[in-house]
Amino acid sequence: MDKWICTVCGYVYDPSVGDPTSGIPAGTSFADLPDDWVCPDCGVGKELFEQVP
Repeated sequence: MDKWICTVCGYVYDPSVGDPTSGIPAGTSFADLPDDWVCPDCGVGKELFEQVP
C-alpha cells in the first residue's frame, strides 16, 4: 500500500500503521479513510495529501 504525505506539515500516513490516535486500524488504505479524516498533526483534510512517489 502507498504512503501519503501531508503537504502542510509533512506527516506521512502509512497504511501499514494506520492512525491509532483516530481509531484507524493498521491495513486501512488512504482511499478507505473516512471523508472527514484529518491530519493528526495539523488538522488539514485529505485533499491536502499527496501520494509518496
